[in-house]
Amino acid sequence: MPNTTRRVALRLAAGLPVAALIASPRIARAAEFEWKYGHNLPVTHPLHIRAQEAMERILRETNGRVDIKIFPNNQLGGDTDMLSQVRSGGINFFTPSALVIATLVPVAAINALGFAFSDYDQVWKAMDGGVGGAVRQAISRVNLFAFEKMWDNGFRQMTTSGRAIQGAAQMEGLKIRVPVSPLSISMFRGLGASPASLQFSEVYSALQTKIVDAQENPLPIIQVAKLYEVQRSCALSNHIWDGYWFIANGRAWRGLPADLQRIVSNAINEAGLQQRADIAGLNATVRADLASKGLSFNATDPESFRAKLRDSGFYGEWKTRFGDEAWGLLEGAVGKLA
Repeated sequence: MPNTTRRVALRLAAGLPVAALIASPRIARAAEFEWKYGHNLPVTHPLHIRAQEAMERILRETNGRVDIKIFPNNQLGGDTDMLSQVRSGGINFFTPSALVIATLVPVAAINALGFAFSDYDQVWKAMDGGVGGAVRQAISRVNLFAFEKMWDNGFRQMTTSGRAIQGAAQMEGLKIRVPVSPLSISMFRGLGASPASLQFSEVYSALQTKIVDAQENPLPIIQVAKLYEVQRSCALSNHIWDGYWFIANGRAWRGLPADLQRIVSNAINEAGLQQRADIAGLNATVRADLASKGLSFNATDPESFRAKLRDSGFYGEWKTRFGDEAWGLLEGAVGKLA
């Protein structure tokens, strides 16, 4: 009996649908490279959906030689755990945000510099160009391989329970929750605010009890966490852009034959471009939903924030930390900052 016919017969005998066997994207023989990929997002997020498509494409185009299984939603541990695992080879792929990988590669945080980018055109000019290239080179020095295209996590916006934030003047003394990130804390202090570093799980209650009056996050996070219930207005500040680096264990990547590297790279990079478009569409939908729930939106004056950060010495300090080369590449994409 041919193998396929025998498998169908066995499935029928077990009372299972033949269609499930025929439609399965998995290829029967054992893969030459069986790898694991972990991330921290739910299966409904565009990053997971596009990554799943990429892994199915890789399996198909390598004729089953490369089989990458995804472990979403922190199944393999938190960000710190997965970063350690991908370095050691416990897992083969991980998608940390730039701020997470910056704990190993400090220059990776450069894309999260306050008010560096005015729009997505500048983001992709920098991260698909010289800035991204410099960060990828730095990542390679810690035994990791970073794929060419970053995936999108979005611009961060500020919300408040009090007066709307329109420019730097409204930041003075503002009690705002920020992530546990030296760059974020430094930026808000430079703006004259009083930043408080809290875990995300504490944000809602801290806003509700007025421990802090404001917070900042991408719009989808504001929606999912229902922060609109304890905030009145949202300033479209675009003060920080963050993205995900798709990284691989360096030793595993170097051990993959060149023809398979090309297939994997093409699938992952092209999926990343599709995920960017997904996030752009999602942001428009989320804003409309938040407005319908009573959150008001207002534009801001980005130059007032930049001027305040220049005067406070913020840009000068981080230029020194990131180094002249990386800083020059960033200014080449966005214009003069310091």
